[in-house]
Amino acid sequence: MNGQVRADIRAGLEVDIVLKQDQATGKLTHGIVKDILTNSPRHPHGIKVRLTDGQVGRVKNITASA
Repeated sequence: MNGQVRADIRAGLEVDIVLKQDQATGKLTHGIVKDILTNSPRHPHGIKVRLTDGQVGRVKNITASA
């Protein structure tokens, strides 16, 4: 599942995100969602989230549900 729909994302999900500094390469970072930062219901580049380790990026894949 991609990460463009806010309703699909909630705290505790395992996701792959792309960090701001990795946007050019598309390198993904794996983690668990702590907070959802995007307010709109959809975003074409992915919903912005904060992971439990504090990293912030846009969701590219939802890998597992909590």
